[in-house]
Amino acid sequence: MKTTTKISEKWVKAQVVKRLKAAGAYYFYPVANGYMQTGVPDIVACVEGRFVGIECKAGNNKPTVIQERNLEAIKASGGISIVINEHNIDSLDSILAN
Repeated sequence: MKTTTKISEKWVKAQVVKRLKAAGAYYFYPVANGYMQTGVPDIVACVEGRFVGIECKAGNNKPTVIQERNLEAIKASGGISIVINEHNIDSLDSILAN
């Protein structure tokens, strides 16, 4: 019997962090609490002076409407925002290299 391993959002976040560390980026996980704005990306980073908001998802999960709004606001402000999952994790490398 063939078994498949389900990729979790936790795994995606760990892969993102590995790449951020390798790039020498500053990053943090915003802590969700009653005082925080909703929809903030899972990981906020600074890479060679560039602000990067990273929303991590697994499988077919998509960002919520408010998460999408925040990602668009980051782009509108001149930052970089991206939704990363197990299928496009390598796209983060090009962002970190530029």
